[in-house]
Amino acid sequence: MTACRRVCRRTLPLAAIFAAAVALLSPRGGLSADSPAGKLISDVVPVNNRTRTAPQILAQMQSYDENTIQEDVRRLHATRWFAPGGVQIHTKNDPDGRVTVFVYVTELTSTVEAVEFLGVQHLGKKDLQELTGIRKGDPMNPLANEMGRQAILRRYQEDGRYYASVELVEGSKPTDTRVVYSVVEGPVVKVAGVEFRGNDRASSGRLRTTLTTKGAILGFGGKFTPMTMDKDREKLTEYYHAIGFLAVRIEPEIVPDADPGKVRIVYHVTEGTQYVVAGKQIDGNKTFPAEKLDALTELKPGQRYDLRKTKGDAARIDAYYGYRGYAVKTEEQLYEVPGQPGLVQVHYQVLGDRGEPDRVGRLIIEGNDVTQDRVILNQLDLRPGQILQYPKLKEAEMRLARLGIFDPENPPQVTVEPNEFDSIYHDVRVRVQETRTGQFMIGAGVNSNSGINGSVVINEKNFDILRFPTSWDDFRYGRAFRGAGQEFRIEAVPATTFQRYSATWREPYLFDTQFGLSNSVYYFQRQYVEYKEERWGDRVTVDRRLDPIWKASASARIEGVHIGDIPWYAPPSIAGDAGTHFLLGLSGGLNRDTRDSYIYPTSGSVLDFRVEQVLGSTAFPIGTVEGTKFLSSQYLQREDGSGKHVLALRSQVAVAGGNAPVYERFYAGGFRSLRGFTFRGVGPNELGLFTGGTFSFLNTVEYQIPILANDKLHFVTFVDHGTVEKDVSIRNYRVAAGFGFRIAVPALGPLPIALDFAFPITKAPWDNRQIFSFYVGLFGGP
Repeated sequence: MTACRRVCRRTLPLAAIFAAAVALLSPRGGLSADSPAGKLISDVVPVNNRTRTAPQILAQMQSYDENTIQEDVRRLHATRWFAPGGVQIHTKNDPDGRVTVFVYVTELTSTVEAVEFLGVQHLGKKDLQELTGIRKGDPMNPLANEMGRQAILRRYQEDGRYYASVELVEGSKPTDTRVVYSVVEGPVVKVAGVEFRGNDRASSGRLRTTLTTKGAILGFGGKFTPMTMDKDREKLTEYYHAIGFLAVRIEPEIVPDADPGKVRIVYHVTEGTQYVVAGKQIDGNKTFPAEKLDALTELKPGQRYDLRKTKGDAARIDAYYGYRGYAVKTEEQLYEVPGQPGLVQVHYQVLGDRGEPDRVGRLIIEGNDVTQDRVILNQLDLRPGQILQYPKLKEAEMRLARLGIFDPENPPQVTVEPNEFDSIYHDVRVRVQETRTGQFMIGAGVNSNSGINGSVVINEKNFDILRFPTSWDDFRYGRAFRGAGQEFRIEAVPATTFQRYSATWREPYLFDTQFGLSNSVYYFQRQYVEYKEERWGDRVTVDRRLDPIWKASASARIEGVHIGDIPWYAPPSIAGDAGTHFLLGLSGGLNRDTRDSYIYPTSGSVLDFRVEQVLGSTAFPIGTVEGTKFLSSQYLQREDGSGKHVLALRSQVAVAGGNAPVYERFYAGGFRSLRGFTFRGVGPNELGLFTGGTFSFLNTVEYQIPILANDKLHFVTFVDHGTVEKDVSIRNYRVAAGFGFRIAVPALGPLPIALDFAFPITKAPWDNRQIFSFYVGLFGGP
């Protein structure tokens, strides 16, 4: 149908749905026998308008077809020019077979002479005017005034004033001249507590983790807003659906507390039956057989219904199609089995499986004023002409967001443009919004290995080493040395027992390849009991990710090392290395990482191989192999999949040449080594001084159990065992057992605080014990 704006004459047919809209809006109700549907419009005539001109009214009516006529009426009402229900549409059949459309309006004749807010103490007049949208001189509109009353009341409730009331004293009649609101604000109401009743299969603690509403703690937080209760009920219902209670009913109740400024919220839960999967099937698939898709699914008949599994199944089916160029959407459909309560049939409906696979057309990048296109293209991993692998779009969004160079409030979007020519080639559009990428950070830390340390960091995540400024504006507008996606970091860490200073530059995609290049210059100084070490140097590393789990790297380090402040009684194994030394180390390594999480891994493993040949003042090799395995069981977790018990097994073997100097030998003790002993408090010892070894064998068995329902606090028990020896042998094997806690504090970052207590069971006579250790780090990580 041809679209028409303002007045349509002679050319536009009146559609059937337009006639239906007329019937609904007209007081006469239904269509006459001589229906105007399908006829041409000869004219549109506003009627009864005195204040507003016909062109003003017609300008609000964008078109006259079956899809927009009701929108036009709503748009006229939204102008607040007319009384509630004051826009009616009528038609008249003309002798020539066309129709005339009449727009009957009832105008608001009174004008707002004043707007008053009585009893208001905690909201400003500007805020109230923005909420109501009513100004002096506006037409008197009772409906708009009532909507303003509701908006004020909502604002008070959002602010926690549950008992607030707002009354429209004047302004409810078209003949009124003032709009007056009377407000009783009431106190800010806080949540004294949240209770659950009727929940047998889900703990109250776990249910609380799903809620937006929280109870007040020591008088802080816990503001009560009734609007969040509906969201909370949805989240609780979703939680129960996830564990198979598909017929659950949840009813919230607000219970006044003895304190008038507090309420208690009680959720009454009727869990119902936990459903079991009677069967499953895949529908709508044309390109791939159901047997192949069924092999991707995890949900099996006879199991309890699990929303997490069905979502995972649908995602795997979508990904299987998506990597092959098909943009499908798999929806889950549930059907109760007639006559068999508690049984459900699960259908996976594949939508959009048609045609041949899509291919990449143009790559369009928008919003990058400073960042080079290649930085974004390297994260996209798509090129024109390739099969359009749809899952890579979401992966690219995540990688672009992790770069830290785009606005997290408006994260990067990677979308496929519709193709109007029905071609298999689809353009991919990347929209980004740049943000500040430079950081200046000052911090402090403490742990049992290094004592108290400070930290001053200058970091630029979108550095460009070749983008020299050409004018002062390049500095003013942030273009100088920015835009290539490189990282440049300067760090100073002064501490009570050591100090470290470094400057590091990294190019993650060298010459737009999968190779990365980094260069770091550094200075390090630490005072040990045995000697004082100063080390300065430069390390260059080239790395390449071979696939999603394997990564290879090669490094070269050039260092100067000075050993001084050696006790006069030190043995030759220490005193012989006094003075300044030159080192050139050439190394290569492989890393394999399949962990399901970098913070709290519950499955997978990490395996790291590294060999190095050191040349210079002394020539010797170093080889290290380290692996960590994480194990968990579906039988040792909550029904919703959270709260997993995790067993971590970690081993490290390191060997160095027999002529390795004291500053390159191995030592043990402390966290991530052998707890129960001091830092560098385990190893060969002569005359009361630790000389280090050329063979290290360290192991950890650690078991993690969640304590809190939100998984923010874990209890761990562990056994650390191993040794450090002068040569490849085991003479003094150490074993320490202990327990500890892992505390997640979101305000301090993602890594948990670790507090450990360890007690040596077997040790060498000269080892130094330390019962308590604390640090910030990964559970069982290498």
